[in-house]
Amino acid sequence: MDLPPLNGDMKPLLFAISFALIGSAGRIIDFDTATLGKMPPGWSEAVAKSGSMPKWQVLRDGSAPTQPFVFARMNDPANHCPLAIFDPMAVRDGDISVRLKPLAGHTDQTGGLVFRYRDANNYYLARANALDNTVALFKVQNGQLSALSAGVRHPIPANAWSILKVAVRGHRFQVYVNHRRVLEAQDRRSRIRARSDCGPRAMR
Repeated sequence: MDLPPLNGDMKPLLFAISFALIGSAGRIIDFDTATLGKMPPGWSEAVAKSGSMPKWQVLRDGSAPTQPFVFARMNDPANHCPLAIFDPMAVRDGDISVRLKPLAGHTDQTGGLVFRYRDANNYYLARANALDNTVALFKVQNGQLSALSAGVRHPIPANAWSILKVAVRGHRFQVYVNHRRVLEAQDRRSRIRARSDCGPRAMR
């Protein structure tokens, strides 16, 4: 059964993703062969705190960077950080990017990239917010969120696609928006070791 296209009555967070890895020719991930209304193969849902799980699914969107499908968060669990994790990927360092399209939200309209993911309570997060046009870099350790750098103002248009990229090299992290570097941070004190000591892995 085909699902209806996105419209004014359905306003999730949308994104398509692409990865570029050090030491390889790069890998592009899309949802063009995924099943509408379902989680795509290789992905799983997670949430940092107890409560309702996020709901992610593949939808049709006429503005998708690669036609015709996108991956969307359909609900907004309050006071949670809803994650969609791409399980097959594991690298130490590399570049990871996502095309995101924020559509709705009263307190924020955010999307981002999770990297160095160990579990739902331990990871790094690059986040872009269309409501206040800011980009920020965080660490979540033992479920506690802390800022790695002060957030910077940068246009993140609602109802439009932007490219968010993180370059990970050891303790050094750089964040780009539409190919422009907007912030940089380091974490020498307590680096999170991901599962199998892997690098960029997941996203929000």
